[in-house]
Amino acid sequence: MSFSFLQSAATEIKDSIDIQKATEQFVEKIATTPADQLLTEFVDKAIAFGLKVLAALAIYVIGAWLIKKLKRIIHNIFVRRNTEHSIASFVESLASIFMTVFLVIFTISALGVNTTSIAALLAAGGMAIGMALSGTVQNFAGGIMLLVFKPFKAGDFIEAQGYSGTVTDVTIVSTKITTTDNRNIIIPNGSLSNGTINNYSQNVYRRLEWLVDVEYGASSEKVKAILKKIIDEEKRIVYAPASPADPTIALNALRDSSVQFVARAWVKKEDYWDVLYDVNEKIYNQIPENGIQFPFPQLDVHIAGND
Repeated sequence: MSFSFLQSAATEIKDSIDIQKATEQFVEKIATTPADQLLTEFVDKAIAFGLKVLAALAIYVIGAWLIKKLKRIIHNIFVRRNTEHSIASFVESLASIFMTVFLVIFTISALGVNTTSIAALLAAGGMAIGMALSGTVQNFAGGIMLLVFKPFKAGDFIEAQGYSGTVTDVTIVSTKITTTDNRNIIIPNGSLSNGTINNYSQNVYRRLEWLVDVEYGASSEKVKAILKKIIDEEKRIVYAPASPADPTIALNALRDSSVQFVARAWVKKEDYWDVLYDVNEKIYNQIPENGIQFPFPQLDVHIAGND
């Protein structure tokens, strides 16, 4: 038999002896105490307990009223500051739960019950729940970070965790995005807040870039003139204050089989894809129309033979 088992058995025996002694003392007191004195003591204790019950009820009613007032104050603060609905709802619910738990403990304490064991039980239960829901707690924390710092909002086009799409909903635990092929992706806020987020919709302007490869021997001035004409004809291209030098048209690189030119221009974020595809088509049509060809990969082979 182990020591812990013996210690537990000894404790149980001691508790049973104490209960037996208390029972014997109670029976002896009833037998030796006059009936009128017993009745007086009973009435006194009943009155004292009744007063405790009334005090506990008063504490609970007043506390419930105060909790309701505090919840309304917190709600009005969030409304005035235009706080995100998800985080406001979460904080209000969390505050309500904590205040209600404290009120219940105070009410029980007013009845004369020792609340130390209850508080210890709640702490142990909270720790157990926290360990069991560690992933969910991480998502809660991530959701709070996202809703407070707002790296994106509903309607933004973002790229994160290997997915890109339009944000449709941001909750306290997850974020839902809709991809360009109409798939709904739900990303946990824990991983989302700890990863890289590319927000394409946060700024007013986005810069487009076209890389155009032409064959060697083509006139660089002619190619740049064609690209400039295409860019100038596109009315949706703007001169953004962030880079007044754009649109930029230049010879970018001398590649193995081609000469590469680059054209850069700014557009409003909502015009990004339309302008990209339209200018691509114009480049594809107008470059050959002006006698300049797109190159194919080339490889020169020199064969050394014996005479």
